[in-house]
Amino acid sequence: MSIRVGILGYGNLGRGVECAVKQNEDMELKAVFTRRAPESVKILTESAKVYSIDDILTMKDEIDVLVICGGSATDLPVQTPEYVKYFNVIDSFDTHARIPEHFANVDANAQQSGKVGIISVGWDPGMFSLNRVYGNAILPMGCDYTFWGKGVSQGHSDAIRRIEGVADAKQYTIPVPEALAQVRAGETPELTTRQKHTRECFVVAKEGADLARIEKEIKEMPNYFADYDTTVNFISQEELVKNHSGIPHGGFVIRSGKTGWNNENTHIVEYSLKLDSNPEFTASVLVAYARAAYRMNKEGMKGCKTVFDVAPAYLCAQSGEYLRAHLL
Repeated sequence: MSIRVGILGYGNLGRGVECAVKQNEDMELKAVFTRRAPESVKILTESAKVYSIDDILTMKDEIDVLVICGGSATDLPVQTPEYVKYFNVIDSFDTHARIPEHFANVDANAQQSGKVGIISVGWDPGMFSLNRVYGNAILPMGCDYTFWGKGVSQGHSDAIRRIEGVADAKQYTIPVPEALAQVRAGETPELTTRQKHTRECFVVAKEGADLARIEKEIKEMPNYFADYDTTVNFISQEELVKNHSGIPHGGFVIRSGKTGWNNENTHIVEYSLKLDSNPEFTASVLVAYARAAYRMNKEGMKGCKTVFDVAPAYLCAQSGEYLRAHLL
């Protein structure tokens, strides 16, 4: 029997989940739930239907896993704890500082409902988190380094678009090459925020807007740009569409550590991603963990989980026999 998947929210991430489900033969998309008028949302899967979010509980016996594709700022802190009362759920909550709080809220309801909720699934948090924990476990004498980019930061791009006089914008996060080279060489520098990444902005200004003011507001924006060396480029809408319409991203997790009686040997572990589509890759990770949530719940597990709590075999469509014969 196929694992029946529901999608809550049909933006870039929701569309990515739909595409990922298509690639997994043991899964089927059952329904998409939206806050928009259902008739206005056109999906690609002919066998699935679009429903209003108000009707979601009528489908609780027809969906094995609900993939929640909302934003971390306001959607997921409310939606994930609520819907784990009725479904096994997956989300991509990525506000690192609030993960413990989010975990506790989801776990309280999942323990009561007997469901599994896996939170903070994606590439960071998610795949990068796994590589950080493996590195720490294997090389306890060492240092972690995480570099993001070159890639589009959707949150930072949105922050620029909210500035008065800005019509559109894209912002790229870029690792500082010298810092990356130092770490790859086995050095363990103490790097500030400014020393690890730069930010490059491509901004379409409205006609007559004060470009100097916009640039100043961007560069001085706290929590977004003030701590970074930031470059602001003003371009036309046509150029933005032509050269900056994608959503690429990626990055590196590096663990530099020592072994030996006197710590005489250096080891460097590096995991890297280069993504054409940030949301589509994130969606593919979500779908693998949706399989895990279904299987774990079938075995009687419940409560909130993170990627640290999920054995790799639960992610794979193949049997244990196949994995041992071909991938081990």
